[in-house]
Amino acid sequence: MTGEEFAIEHAMPNLYFHITTAYAILRHNGVEVGKKDYLGPLPYKV
Repeated sequence: MTGEEFAIEHAMPNLYFHITTAYAILRHNGVEVGKKDYLGPLPYKV
């Protein structure tokens, strides 16, 4: 298994699973979590 295969087939799905589960637990406990909490401040061009 190459590093790229590992990242795509194992690491990324595992990461997304844990992010989704953490989001669900926080929301279940009444924490207001939104898109900006994940994205952080967006760099705007002036």
